[in-house]
Amino acid sequence: MSRQRVLFLCNANSARSLMGEALLRHLAGDRFEAFSAGTEPDHPHEFTLAALRKQGISCEGLASQSLDDFADEHFDAVIVLCDKAQQACRDWQGSAEERLYWDIRDPRLIGKTDAYEQALQEIRRRLQLWLLARR
Repeated sequence: MSRQRVLFLCNANSARSLMGEALLRHLAGDRFEAFSAGTEPDHPHEFTLAALRKQGISCEGLASQSLDDFADEHFDAVIVLCDKAQQACRDWQGSAEERLYWDIRDPRLIGKTDAYEQALQEIRRRLQLWLLARR
């Protein structure tokens, strides 16, 4: 049985989308292939990586990528984590059977290190519910 492909998308691909990618691998990597991208990719934020490690989640292989890197690819689900990416996703040339929009506040804009842990917990809660619905 092939694993379902899931793309997490946000603006910079430095925090929320990387968290989604790492969390899905951690929670259900045997059932899913997880990817992440940004509309304006930056680089993985050090607080993102620290929040993941603190929860015992592997950061191996995490890198910021452009949404353009996934043009013409098919995903079973695309999970968009911010307004700006939601706009760009409409013009994206790839395809997805399911598109979800989870509005998660950008921890980079809050300016506190615990904002990354809060964003991670919110993504975890939503992802756990989504996984339950897919059984």
